[in-house]
Amino acid sequence: MFRGSMTALVTPFNKDGSLDIESYIKFINWQIANGTEGIIPCGATGEHSTLTDAECETLISIVVAQVKGKVPIIAGTGTDSTAHTIKNTQKAKELGADAALIVTPYYNKPTQEGLYHHYKAINDAVDLPIIIYNNPGRCVVDMSVDTMARLAELKNIVGVKDSSGDITRPLKTKMKITKKFSQLTGEDALIVPFLAQGGVGCISVTSNIAPKLCADLHKAWRAGNLEKVDALNAQLMPLHEAMFCETSPGPVKYAAELLGHCSALTRAPLWTISDASKEIVKTALKNTGLIA
Repeated sequence: MFRGSMTALVTPFNKDGSLDIESYIKFINWQIANGTEGIIPCGATGEHSTLTDAECETLISIVVAQVKGKVPIIAGTGTDSTAHTIKNTQKAKELGADAALIVTPYYNKPTQEGLYHHYKAINDAVDLPIIIYNNPGRCVVDMSVDTMARLAELKNIVGVKDSSGDITRPLKTKMKITKKFSQLTGEDALIVPFLAQGGVGCISVTSNIAPKLCADLHKAWRAGNLEKVDALNAQLMPLHEAMFCETSPGPVKYAAELLGHCSALTRAPLWTISDASKEIVKTALKNTGLIA
């Protein structure tokens, strides 16, 4: 089962727009050394929609080579095309990913039946564990609990990254799905209530810059140390909020630059965050104890 603090990796870029491979390798190893329990290359935080297929293959290959089986690798392979997603998922499996994170098709606005057949087609075409990424805020469509439960009957559908913001969702889903099913939140600020309602982890933006604090929170939860959970949750909350003061991953990449991990550069149509947002990020890093 996929669980705990899992990082949706940012993708570092050089000034000329190319992939910053050196920073990426160092960043992956820093994540693992600080307790991250899963690595997600080419997700939304990694600016997947602006990457070429060849760049995604390069990034996944690098992660596989660096991780060496220490933690699960969940490659972002979803697109708004079923055929393209199948192709991406097949390639991720060939490259050595342990699972695929597949976002609901954006812009197309498929019905619940369309969502079911989209994921069923991928399930049938590629023998690789699939985590559904439900993000209605970005994709417009919201997968229902009934559709999720129907898909969970398929062999390769093993979990969900839920970014609906509905903290009743994990309990409702748990009541509908009887097999082992990894419910992971995609909302950093909702980690604790999500865990309390039946979730088992988080695919996180914040863990890009505070991997140890995020990992420690999940470990404390599993150990039943609620006093430590409360303390870490309070420490991290300003950071969670700052990471979404503008469209992600703008703020988290700026934070990563302040910590010396990579450039804050994003790819168009994303842009450098405003000076006001930079101050919000700096203040949050100071208050969390990550910078002086």
